[in-house]
Amino acid sequence: MDRKEKLNRIFLILLSLFVVMLGYGILLPTLPYYTERLALKDNLDTDLINFHIGLLTSIYPFFQLLFVVVWGKLSDRYGRKPIIICGLIGFVIMQLLTGLATSLTMLYIARIFGGIFTSSVIPVSNAYLSDITSEERRTKIMAWSGVAISSGVIFGPVIGGFLSQTDIHIKYTIGLLHLDRFSVPFLFAALLGLIVLLVVMKWLKNTARVHKFTTRKVSLRFTFTKYFIVLLVLSFVIQFVVTLFETVFSIYGKDELGFNSNQVGIGFMLCGSIMAVLQPVFATYGEKFLSTKKQIALGLLISGLSLIAFPFFNNEFLVYGLIVVFAAGGAMVTPNLLSAVSLISKKNTGRNISIQSSTNSIGQILGPVLGTWLIAGGFYYPFIIAGSIVLLAIGCLFFFKNPP
Repeated sequence: MDRKEKLNRIFLILLSLFVVMLGYGILLPTLPYYTERLALKDNLDTDLINFHIGLLTSIYPFFQLLFVVVWGKLSDRYGRKPIIICGLIGFVIMQLLTGLATSLTMLYIARIFGGIFTSSVIPVSNAYLSDITSEERRTKIMAWSGVAISSGVIFGPVIGGFLSQTDIHIKYTIGLLHLDRFSVPFLFAALLGLIVLLVVMKWLKNTARVHKFTTRKVSLRFTFTKYFIVLLVLSFVIQFVVTLFETVFSIYGKDELGFNSNQVGIGFMLCGSIMAVLQPVFATYGEKFLSTKKQIALGLLISGLSLIAFPFFNNEFLVYGLIVVFAAGGAMVTPNLLSAVSLISKKNTGRNISIQSSTNSIGQILGPVLGTWLIAGGFYYPFIIAGSIVLLAIGCLFFFKNPP
């Protein structure tokens, strides 16, 4: 494979990651308002709105958890491209169902469907990138994967906040489906997803078949070394805290700070921007100054302290500043963890990344549920508890040693 072809493949994979995370980002600032609107339409108790926000956030990664290893197994057997295509098809359908939903039930169905199919895109795309890059460039390319993901979270909230506030006077009902101005951001995401799907189908080449997924028990036992378990624990913690923060901040901004969806979107945009800019910087130059272990420790320390400080400030600019600090810490941790997992075993990269993705999904399931539950006691609790968990996770680095 020549350099030009490799770059084209990398670009298409990064484009797929970007559009899926764009759809995720679009929902972040709009979910509390969208859920409230549908809940009131269904005459549900207003006290249950935050519960539904947390559950709708968690149900998506829950179904990702159930199916991600299946997709990883299929990608190791049949190649990465057909699995990525399945994920993009599911993404388009999920966005259409979300935008045209007329009840919370339909919104739950859309989230479940999306969780099942989009669970293939991120881990399989990362496995594809791992297949076509050398070990020396693995950390750097995984950082660019992080950039694509973060870029979706940069632009998604801005687009979602802006399009959900538009003055487009659309109102049309087709059976159980309903089209109005709240549908616009999700239909926009569906259109982008369809375009990327067609581009990937035409130009992305499939990878060769690799080893069958988890067919040898010996290989599975080899993978779960103490080193790998530490990586999984740290992956769980960072994803748990990030999704808890995303869920709680959207509610916190709406109910406590009086933010509209645009202001909440700006907070998510800043978070994604910092991660997109700093992840490749730390991946490329970080080891010149700090080892992987020290980068992860410093990143966890920064993120944990910023979360603990978060509820003590209600000035808009100070809140945004703490979000920037929190994101900077996350940018030090994420690419180093992903690269470390991808380097454990050359023969089972797809499996290992899928296992890590499953671990991430567990964190993404528990974060929103615990976050919305803790809100009942006051907004201080979720931020302080999440920050403390991050600081305690630094202790895991005592067991962080290179694999044998």
